[in-house]
Amino acid sequence: MKKMLVEFRDFALKGNVLDLAVAVVIGAAFGKIVSSLVDNIIMPVVGVLLGGLDFTKLSVTVGKSVIQYGAFIQSIVDFIIIAFAIFIFVKILTSFMKKKEQPVEETPVPPTEEYLKEIRDLLKEQQKEI
Repeated sequence: MKKMLVEFRDFALKGNVLDLAVAVVIGAAFGKIVSSLVDNIIMPVVGVLLGGLDFTKLSVTVGKSVIQYGAFIQSIVDFIIIAFAIFIFVKILTSFMKKKEQPVEETPVPPTEEYLKEIRDLLKEQQKEI
């Protein structure tokens, strides 16, 4: 049992697990921001463009049940905006990583310099022979 607790502690304290936990917390906070953006800015504008339609109040009553499809539409818009924001973030991040990984190319040596180096080396060899 003690070995299992030690293994769990080692697993939980690994950098990847902690990074994932931080990402989940930040993602949840980001989701709240996007939901607020959709609920308070985007959907009211869409509602005005559609003739004063308030999506939060769209519903259908079936028997004693109320189906709030307006809230569902808002959830879809939330998802699309969050997915697009994550896509843009990942795209920017990968472009930075690609720039960082690209090796610096050496400038090619002009042929005249190569010839001069060969002549120098030949002259050194001739002087050694003398």
